[in-house]
Amino acid sequence: MATTLRGLFDTRRDAEMTVERLVQEHGIDRADILIAAAGPSNTAGERVAGADAKAGELSSATRSDAKLDGPIEVAVDIEDANKAASVRESITEFGKAA
Repeated sequence: MATTLRGLFDTRRDAEMTVERLVQEHGIDRADILIAAAGPSNTAGERVAGADAKAGELSSATRSDAKLDGPIEVAVDIEDANKAASVRESITEFGKAA
């Protein structure tokens, strides 16, 4: 029986890091991972980080246009109950369980 694990992330970077962890360390197919705004508004998270902080790789200018309207949710369906605990740990490394 599948269980859906969800995490909430303050930054897009943290959500992306979690997805990479799920794919690379747990072998989860990217198609099985959902990334979306946790609320009704489009959002880059609640804090500026990563690519949202800099205007470009060669630029030192900071950006102030990131849409910060709430957390980002990452959800994944897990079939293997034994794997669920380690996946949950990966989610909570960068975010909080939802």
